[in-house]
Amino acid sequence: MKMKAKLSCLALAGTMALSMTAVTPALADVESKDPIKMTLHDWTGQLITTNLMAEVLKHMGYNVEFVQADYIAQFAGLESGDLHVAMEMWETTGKEAMEASLATGNTVDLGETGMDAIEEWWYPLYMKEKCPGLPDWKALNDCAEAFSTPETAPMGRYLGGPVTWAGFDDERAEALGLNYEVVHAGTDAALFAEIESAYQRKAPILAWVYTPHWATAKFEGEWVEFPKYSPECYSDPSVGLNKDMAYDCGKPRGWIKAVGWAGGEKKWPGAYQAIRNFDIDNPMMSQLIVEVDLEGKSVEQAVADWMAANQSTWMAWTK
Repeated sequence: MKMKAKLSCLALAGTMALSMTAVTPALADVESKDPIKMTLHDWTGQLITTNLMAEVLKHMGYNVEFVQADYIAQFAGLESGDLHVAMEMWETTGKEAMEASLATGNTVDLGETGMDAIEEWWYPLYMKEKCPGLPDWKALNDCAEAFSTPETAPMGRYLGGPVTWAGFDDERAEALGLNYEVVHAGTDAALFAEIESAYQRKAPILAWVYTPHWATAKFEGEWVEFPKYSPECYSDPSVGLNKDMAYDCGKPRGWIKAVGWAGGEKKWPGAYQAIRNFDIDNPMMSQLIVEVDLEGKSVEQAVADWMAANQSTWMAWTK
């Protein structure tokens, strides 16, 4: 999910307005001028995705507002209609919450974004010298001290994401009997700052890393191979290695979807169709994240530059 992200929710810079003037057709009448409230979270990729879709919707004539929201808790607002669109729900961490929300009938699945999600425990390749049994998860306990810090020794330390990301890492460590203390980073920026610092020093680090993200391109490393995920592993304690506890497996891998308030289907059908048409792959999104997190662009400028260079792509979403 997301270093140095600038959470500004203002309209894009004037440079973008100028670049669009020559290609923007007369805006068609839209079904409602009421603002579509789109949620913002705490990682760069989601800020890019949301700002990009918002600019497309504005081009179509819709009004858009941004609302800072918790990744999982946002479903209460989506179900009530206080929030309208969330552009990134990851199968890796949000599948259960999304399915429960869809079952109420108050939210709708707005389709896959084109990106494929992986989120898992990750280590840099240099740690295999101290733990040659990796990536097999069963090697972790043999190497717990190698992954320890002064605060956790002799237990190993796993640096997880912010608690709002869910992911069940505390439950996973307990269910699999791992001699590790799960420590949650306060923010996405703090998580990847600590990973980068450890990597530069070749210090021990075992942490939550996900893709699409710049880290998987910049750092050489591997994900731990846990027992394969199944829905039953999360829902039925009797399934898996630990017959008394759930989450004794790895995280799911798969889609990243948009989700919306069900009432928006009638209120803004054109906007919802455009969101369903949204399609960006991992390499393209990773490059945008690099521009923001590593090259210092604002989210708004990265979006503006991408839209100016890819007009045929995003214009197709509006049809």
